[in-house]
Amino acid sequence: MFKVSVMYPNQAGSKFDFDYYHKTHMKLVREAMAPFGLVRTEVEKGLSGSAGQPAPYLCIGHLYFDNVDGYDKAIQAAGAKLRADIPNYTNIQPVRQAGELIE
Repeated sequence: MFKVSVMYPNQAGSKFDFDYYHKTHMKLVREAMAPFGLVRTEVEKGLSGSAGQPAPYLCIGHLYFDNVDGYDKAIQAAGAKLRADIPNYTNIQPVRQAGELIE
């Protein structure tokens, strides 16, 4: 299984519309990427960091694919459309990490 995490750093002055992200943006993600093997998505809302510190990320969106090829093809086909939607829910530049899940 292949996982892509799209992380939104918790920065001073940042805005993030969780309702829009969860209900609208992630729906766009699923519709655009499912034909390329998107298995499922998750939305993680940051609550806290270690030792009572603020969460380092306000939100993390997780995308799961059977293989890396699926993600590569999905992002080539739909990446511009999905990136264009970012200003509708945040002013944060996301950080992405891709990885292989080891079970």
